Amino acid sequence: MPLIRRTLATLAGVTALALLAPSPATADPGPPPTSMASLGDSITRGFNACGWYVDCTSRSFSTGDNSTVNSHYLRIRRIDPAINGRNHNAARTGAKSADLYGQAGTAVSQGVGYVTILIGANDACTSSESTMTSPATFRANIDSALNRLKTGLPNARVFVISIPDVHRLWTVGKGSGSARTAWSLFGICQSILANPTSTAQADVDRRTRVRQRVIDFNGQLAAACAAYGSNCRYDNNAVFGYPFTLAQLSTWDYFHPNTTGQQTLATISYPAGFAW
Repeated sequence: MPLIRRTLATLAGVTALALLAPSPATADPGPPPTSMASLGDSITRGFNACGWYVDCTSRSFSTGDNSTVNSHYLRIRRIDPAINGRNHNAARTGAKSADLYGQAGTAVSQGVGYVTILIGANDACTSSESTMTSPATFRANIDSALNRLKTGLPNARVFVISIPDVHRLWTVGKGSGSARTAWSLFGICQSILANPTSTAQADVDRRTRVRQRVIDFNGQLAAACAAYGSNCRYDNNAVFGYPFTLAQLSTWDYFHPNTTGQQTLATISYPAGFAW
């Protein structure tokens, strides 16, 4: 009986310590960064959020300084003004995962303490299903960029954000004549948005496969971030799972987030990361 009691007491102590220990999702992120950079594509550039087919970096959900959007940068600046003016946007409109390595090099050269990454929409949103990036190539591209960040910025915090559900573009826009016209006229994301009113099984299956490719990409993002270590966090599909609406998309292309969409993206993503 004494042995049993001692064993139970030991187990109770271990359980208590486990309960008191912070989980990876709630671990102390440390002090807020005094500089940051955003990597990615046109979404991070704020494309079409303020003008006709132009980048609007001031309205970027990550590093923008527009008060309506209330970006990651502005949220951090309210906590620590030391970051003021040290918000770098290294993303590029049209970028794919293969371009992330170069962007990572830019962030390293800037010596930043916080990096956001939102990449992959253009790897799935291509001219046709056959031209999408393979999951293996996508993962190799992500690993290459993350390794460059880890080597060059070993103490920086890296926040990897899930790719939005591009299938939802079709869901919310297929009934809009304006959206359908823009998708066709500008050749937007034809891998999933071609023949938007078709209910033919071939088109239904194609859309399903493209959505699955995005899910596969997000799985690779999560795995790559986990392999990176404690300085990297993934948003656990917070952005992918958000049911955005047509009203949050630019009426110039019905693809990119407008100002409201960028605001929503900041609101959804920031708490899913380090959330200083």
